[in-house]
Amino acid sequence: MIGAAAEEATTTAVARPPRRAAPLSVSGVLIQVVLVVAALMAVTPFLYMLTTSLKTYASVINNVIWPWQPLGTEAPQIGNFWEAITTVGWDSQWGVYLFFRYLANSIIMTGCIVVGSLVTSTLAAYALGRMELPGKQVLFVLVLVTMMMPEDVTLVPKLVMMFNFRWYNTYLALIVPSLVSVFSIFLLRQFFMQIPKDLFEAAMLDGMGHLRFLLSIVVPLSKPALLTVGLLNFIWAWDAFKWPLLVTRDSSMRVLSVGLQQFMQGQGTQTHLLMAFAAMVIVPVLILYFVAQKQFREGILNAGLKG
Repeated sequence: MIGAAAEEATTTAVARPPRRAAPLSVSGVLIQVVLVVAALMAVTPFLYMLTTSLKTYASVINNVIWPWQPLGTEAPQIGNFWEAITTVGWDSQWGVYLFFRYLANSIIMTGCIVVGSLVTSTLAAYALGRMELPGKQVLFVLVLVTMMMPEDVTLVPKLVMMFNFRWYNTYLALIVPSLVSVFSIFLLRQFFMQIPKDLFEAAMLDGMGHLRFLLSIVVPLSKPALLTVGLLNFIWAWDAFKWPLLVTRDSSMRVLSVGLQQFMQGQGTQTHLLMAFAAMVIVPVLILYFVAQKQFREGILNAGLKG
């Protein structure tokens, strides 16, 4: 009987004509061309950064596109990366190069912001998406309005608050104002609203409350969205420049992005060292994205299915 079924399946497979690929239309070709051009435009700055970080200063100022052997006369300047670290300066208080102090500050600030934003966004998104609260829709609209306000509008009031709280030039000034992300709340709320209400009703019958339902059921089901929120907040915090520059004074409190200005001196910008420093700053973001890109795409796509 199994042999007859296999023979029938083989006959069907042989009789079925091969599926032909659909011919590309003019619009399809144009879309692919536009996508390729857009991808090249997005990658070009990164390629310029990497290639410039391996050049000598003379090759940079003379606009030599490819100075390396065998087409050129130079070898890749790997030493630019260590020279960029030493050029930033020495921290006599901690006995290390300032680069490593900047790195430690960036890790502390970014880690606290990611964890804090995940906690606040998860709680707020669950309350706005799953709980029956009076005036919930009005409150949600007010939350969205804050996302539409330009950052520069609130920059000065927040800076004055840091002085009044005596937080200036401390980790509190770097971390606390970024612990709440309105976009993260919106993204998680959209994801939480897709979870069937039957799960909540069954949980209530088992004696669960909102907090236990959130931790036991909602959070495990929302790992792609939570990972997306964590990745986005990591990128925003790691790349932050304006706010860390305004609320810190001492070199020991600076972060990596602020350290880039050390290469802009009066006699001219040391472009090759600047690009080497920037390449080292961006490496953690690239590694984290490539590791979590599948969950990142899934979280972004699923969060937009229900409005």
